[in-house]
Amino acid sequence: MKSRGLRNNNPLNIRHNEDVFQGEINGNDKSFKTFSSLPYGYRAAFVILGTYLSRGLNTIEKIITKWAPPAENDTESYIDKVEKWSGVSRNKELTARNGSEYIMIVAAMSFVENGQNADISAVQAGFNLQTKIKIQ
Repeated sequence: MKSRGLRNNNPLNIRHNEDVFQGEINGNDKSFKTFSSLPYGYRAAFVILGTYLSRGLNTIEKIITKWAPPAENDTESYIDKVEKWSGVSRNKELTARNGSEYIMIVAAMSFVENGQNADISAVQAGFNLQTKIKIQ
């Protein structure tokens, strides 16, 4: 059976909030957004991470501490897994030109959230739908 995030085409489990993203549709999940396709779910994640970057959240450690706060998650374990699986050091300072690293980070976050490997072609498609983060 698909995980909740994959059923909702929301692989990073973005909670309902006032933001409305491209591809967001009305779903049945009371807590998490639903998207029309997996690439739109990934696109929303990249848009959020681009916003984080503009606010100085520019390392895996800073990103995950905000994304998965210790009050509701094992944040340290999440950071360790994303660092290991993405191949990006937890303290590497990312810029808007680190798109290839962001793709690997989002794929690793998707694995943590869903318990299975991300469809890298869907991650790449989501990346291609946004404009905040670029490939060097």
